[in-house]
Amino acid sequence: MTQDTRPTALITGASRGLGSALAVALAPTHHIIAVGKTTGALEELDDRIKAVGGQSTLAPMDITVEAAMQQLCRSIFDRWGGLNLWLHTAVLAAPLSPAGHMPTKDFEKSVDTNIKATARLISYVEPLLGRDGRAVFFDDPRAGEAFFGAYGSTKAAQIAMARSWQAETAKVGPKVEILTPAPMPTAVRARFFPGESREGLADIRSEAARLLPAILG
Repeated sequence: MTQDTRPTALITGASRGLGSALAVALAPTHHIIAVGKTTGALEELDDRIKAVGGQSTLAPMDITVEAAMQQLCRSIFDRWGGLNLWLHTAVLAAPLSPAGHMPTKDFEKSVDTNIKATARLISYVEPLLGRDGRAVFFDDPRAGEAFFGAYGSTKAAQIAMARSWQAETAKVGPKVEILTPAPMPTAVRARFFPGESREGLADIRSEAARLLPAILG
């Protein structure tokens, strides 16, 4: 296979849902670096990327493992010298529970994935993006809703962190964007709202296409 000279797009949380759809949408113009925990799902994504004429590098990794993320970012630097785009769609959706009975394990895993891992990734990816790269986060405003204590609070903290980074880099880069997708029939939403009718929910591929202009700026 010849070396892909297209701009690079790192997608954390690429194996399913919006991350996967965005990977396919970007594949005609970008080399996709797809990070996810499920190897089989990443291999299926690679097939869809190839079907639209794209190329990908699969990284079956857990973003909460610090050494793995260090290795990933070092490998990106060694191979490409930097990144053009980072889309952060990885999230842990803890089961719904009353705030007073929230399992400690669920909350700690939510903090590790949604807050701590995001903070580390920002510090590792920022030098790769440089002044001209773009980072994109995806909000899901559930903070304060009944039974969403673990997910809502840690997702809100993730977005607050992204907004701080956005303010800090507004004049010097990289460009940081925060987008709010329409409700989609993802596995995360099905976990929160089992039995919900999919009628009225946005098609994931259509939503990825709608978000693409804002992602690319």
